[in-house]
Amino acid sequence: MSKIIRFHETGSADVLKIEDLPLTEPGEGEVRLKVEAIGLNRAEIMFRRGQYLEEPKLPSRLGYEASGTIDAIGPDISDIKIGDRVSTIPSFSMGAYGVYGESAIVPASAVAHYPESLSAIEGTAIWMPYLTAFGALVEIGQLKKEDIVLITAASSSVGLAAIQITKSAGALAIATTRGADKKQALLDAGADHVIVTNDEDLAERVMSITSGKGANIIFDPVAGPMLATLADAAAVGATIFEFGALSPEATPFPLFTSLAKGLTLRGYTLFEITKDARRLGRGKQYVYEGLQSGALKPIIDRTFTLDDIADAHRDMESNQQKGKIVVTV
Repeated sequence: MSKIIRFHETGSADVLKIEDLPLTEPGEGEVRLKVEAIGLNRAEIMFRRGQYLEEPKLPSRLGYEASGTIDAIGPDISDIKIGDRVSTIPSFSMGAYGVYGESAIVPASAVAHYPESLSAIEGTAIWMPYLTAFGALVEIGQLKKEDIVLITAASSSVGLAAIQITKSAGALAIATTRGADKKQALLDAGADHVIVTNDEDLAERVMSITSGKGANIIFDPVAGPMLATLADAAAVGATIFEFGALSPEATPFPLFTSLAKGLTLRGYTLFEITKDARRLGRGKQYVYEGLQSGALKPIIDRTFTLDDIADAHRDMESNQQKGKIVVTV
C-alpha cells in the first residue's frame, strides 16, 4: 500500500484526501518513482478548484513535480534504471499522472537526472520554474545583454527563476511585488530594481528606470486589468508574455497602446517547451548547466510534510511565499 493524495470533488484545500491505495506497476513507456519531495505549483491549486487547462476526472490525483528514486520500470525502457535519482518535468496530464503521494507513476520521458549537489528538496524545485522562464525569455524571447525585462509576481518560484536567468544573460531585471515586505528579498535574489505596486505607479517607475524606453520583454502570470498597465510600461516593439491568469478579473485587450507601440502580446505555457523534444533538450541542458555553474539556484520558501498537504496548499494561496513551497515525503 502507498499513501496517495486525491480529491473526490473540486473546491478548497479541504477536498484533498490522504488515501492508502495499492502500489501499482508502470506500463509501457512508464516508470515508478519512490517520492522523496513534491514541489507545489499554482497549476495544482487551479486544477483542484476545477479552473485549470484540463478538467479533473474524479476522483483525481494531482501534482506535476516530484523528486525521488526510480523503483520500477515498464517495458522497453533502456535509458533509465532502478535506483536512478531523478525529478519530474511537467509534461503530462495531472489527472492521469499526478505525483502527490509516496509513489508516482509517470512517463519515462518526463523524468530527468539533476545535479548530485542538489538535495531532493531542491531537485523538485527546478524544472517548472526554470523551464517556464527559459522558454519565454531564452528560447522564444532570445534574451540578450541589452534587454530590459519586467517580471511581475516576481516572488514566485517562476519569478525568481526569471530574475536569475535575466541576470545570467547580463540583462536588466525589474521585478514587481504588491507589498513592500518582499522588496528586500527580491533585491537579494538579484533584481536590479523592485517596484512595489501598492505604493508606486508601475508604468511611471519603469519609464523612470529606463529613461523613457520601457521594458522590451515583459513576463507576466497575472493578466486581468493590469495588462493595460504593462502595455504602458512596454517599449516600442516589446513582447508581453502572458503565462497565467492569477487575476480573477477579465483581461481587456489594450488595443490603442498595442497599435501605437507595435506590441506583441503572446500567450505562453510551459507545454510549448516540454512537448517539443528539441526545445526540451535545449532547456534541460540550459538548466542543468546553470545549476552546475551556480548561475541558477532554486530558492525554497517553506517545507511541509505529506500529512500537511492541505496546509501547504493554503500557504500557497496566501501569496506570502518567496520561492518554492515543497512537501517532504
